[in-house]
Amino acid sequence: MQAKDLLSTLNDHQLAYVNLDLPNPKNGDYMLASFHLVPGKNLNILQAACEVSAESSTGTNFLVQTETAYSKLLNALVYDIDMKDNIVKIAYPRRLFDRGGNVQNIMTYIAGNIFGMKEISALKLLDVRFPPVMLEQYDGPSYTLDDMRKYLNVYDRPILGTIVKPKMGLSSAEYAEVCYDFRVGGGDFVKNDEPQADQDFCPYDKMVAHVKQAMDKAVKETWHKKIHSFNVSSPDYDTMIARCEMIRNAGFEPGSYAFLIDGTTAGWMAVQTLRRKYPDVFIHFHRAGHGAFTRPENPIGYSVLVLSKFARLAGASGIHTGTAGVGKMAGSPGEDITAADEILHLFKSGHTFEQSWATIQMNDEDFVTIEALDAKNQEILKDDSWRGIKKCCPIISGGLNPTLLKPFIDLMGSVDFITTMGAGVHAHPRGTKVWATALIQACEAYKAGIDIHEYAKNHSELAEAIEFFEKKGKKK
Repeated sequence: MQAKDLLSTLNDHQLAYVNLDLPNPKNGDYMLASFHLVPGKNLNILQAACEVSAESSTGTNFLVQTETAYSKLLNALVYDIDMKDNIVKIAYPRRLFDRGGNVQNIMTYIAGNIFGMKEISALKLLDVRFPPVMLEQYDGPSYTLDDMRKYLNVYDRPILGTIVKPKMGLSSAEYAEVCYDFRVGGGDFVKNDEPQADQDFCPYDKMVAHVKQAMDKAVKETWHKKIHSFNVSSPDYDTMIARCEMIRNAGFEPGSYAFLIDGTTAGWMAVQTLRRKYPDVFIHFHRAGHGAFTRPENPIGYSVLVLSKFARLAGASGIHTGTAGVGKMAGSPGEDITAADEILHLFKSGHTFEQSWATIQMNDEDFVTIEALDAKNQEILKDDSWRGIKKCCPIISGGLNPTLLKPFIDLMGSVDFITTMGAGVHAHPRGTKVWATALIQACEAYKAGIDIHEYAKNHSELAEAIEFFEKKGKKK
């Protein structure tokens, strides 16, 4: 059976939200979305798809007498259905969306009420495609991985970072001490964990002041610049901005700090506020809570790819994309590596759609030139940012350790990411400083093309890390 065979089953309301002969959906008038859809009781897939199309654009569950000739032009349209795999594609007129570059507004349409509809028993938003004329309305990243590399003078390896552990309970001085140990051990980047705020045992202002002192000391001793990512997620706008200003006024060198926002729980408005107010700061999107939507076994929600693409659109400099099953978190290369590749490059294929992040036409000779440079991992959009949306950096965390660095790089096929290891650099009795050095040595082994076991023969810190983590792995 073909989808067109089901057209006769539609009522007048549903017929207004389908066009299986839609000419050229990629003509720029539409944002495209693909869903895995399993209909609810008493509906076939086309009926359910039309109900989703209506609810996620102009309609409701019945034909209404108040619609106008113009409002009908804004109806989302089901334009393709894969009956075998239950994949539905819907074209959304781009004029539906707030022209102020509002990601929250788009998500309210395509990942809002539709997840609560009786007409579906499974609905997963798999992929989206933004047309070039729509991309122009959105900020995209400003301060990027390329800017961070310039600041750190690190070009041929991942940015090596950590999350301070334990997650909570350290005083501000104890927290700063862990930061210091990681940095003098050779690490580049330290981040607050996602729940860190202004707890009584670690007052925010003291934490900022102590981190600044510890960073200055580490930089003086190592002669290498360092970065700290501060969680500025807050109960209200004023508090968030006050925390940002506290950090800016603490004397940090520009480039030495990032603003972390718990984007899924704080919301898209918080992400976009930071991007617009602080274009010269790396905006670090932590995705705590994403698994409720993104895990493949969840029948309702959206994919890691969708979340990551919207983070890039909103202007996040980097977002956690997962360890593709290498670490402790659920994930797979098909999900996590696809998402990481998509947000790093100017033109990539996702689960359903090819996405150009250029705001100029793909047949323009300048697009061809910059796309070729991007494919070689060269920096683009430096003095011609009108031509596209800049890259968003994958941030890789969740159960990695020095022995897993090369396996992940091999899977990723790139060193263009930030890794933030927690227990991977804090678990051994000899402490954080030793483990940070072991991470640096594991990276040196990778760059030299030497197996870490061979490299460890002359590097005691790495040897201890291998013994610790391999023994731990055997006990499982």
